[in-house]
Amino acid sequence: MADPKTPIIEVIGLSKEYGGRPAIRDLSFTVEAGEIVGLLGPNGAGKSTTMRILAGYLAATDGIARVAGFDVLDDSYEVRRRVGYMPETVPLPDEMRVREYLKFRARLKGLSRTATRERTDTVITRFGLQEVHGKMIGHLSKGFRQRVGLADALVHEPALLILDEPTIGLDPHQIVAVREIIKTLARDHTVVISSHILPEIEVTCSRLMIFHRGRIVAADTRDNLQQRVGSQSRVTIDLAAPEEDLRAVWEEMAEVQHFHVSPVQQGYRRSVLAVRDGQRFREQVATLARNRGWALRELAESRPTLEDIFVQLTNPDEDAEDRL
Repeated sequence: MADPKTPIIEVIGLSKEYGGRPAIRDLSFTVEAGEIVGLLGPNGAGKSTTMRILAGYLAATDGIARVAGFDVLDDSYEVRRRVGYMPETVPLPDEMRVREYLKFRARLKGLSRTATRERTDTVITRFGLQEVHGKMIGHLSKGFRQRVGLADALVHEPALLILDEPTIGLDPHQIVAVREIIKTLARDHTVVISSHILPEIEVTCSRLMIFHRGRIVAADTRDNLQQRVGSQSRVTIDLAAPEEDLRAVWEEMAEVQHFHVSPVQQGYRRSVLAVRDGQRFREQVATLARNRGWALRELAESRPTLEDIFVQLTNPDEDAEDRL
């Protein structure tokens, strides 16, 4: 039996090559029980390969991966008992009915007949499949097929859920429904979810891992990533002042990294500036406007968004690791 203090996932120096080309390179990370971790990255960054190795569907070329203390290669059976895996494209049999399929999958995963009936009823209710439980899977909409995939991943009550692009191909209403389901799952399970849809990860996950060219280039909470990667703030200022005076002021301020000035209306000009220490800079601007007699209509600061962070770390024209 695994030590309860053992990380639910432990990865050390994990690598995978296809035909001599690396898909992932020397990955090392841990995931603690109860976390919701999002894997972000462009297509081909290594997210799905990592998930398949953790789920026991793919062997690594090098390195170690453990789930609840069990090696994914040497203790594959114990790992599979503890993992619920939903691949990007769920391979569902069109000719089976929903309840029939879920009972079949529960038995394959080692549940007794009694437990199979109980768990099948539970996941059908939990994922809102009551109205389609007797239908052929081939007749279901994409949204219901995704729900069946989630029910399959959860039917044996795994400690770890690995969800690869669970909302891909869904319409906005279906995305919201699946997103809410995933949030409820996180109350009782550790969840690792991959997506290239940034809002999906932002509203769901407590910690992020950003993949780029087979490596993890950042792993932290969203707020901490903003502090690490987004060392600059963006400040927007509307001042009733001559453009040449504004440009001269911003060029002289050491805090201003770069700026753009444009006219708006009624004699005001908008300055958008990238600055260090936005809070202190706002105080300087307020003092400046007061001393110069410039009317100040707007003064707002914004931090880098998750999209800004993602683009900066996965810029194909730069080596992301050199920026950290």
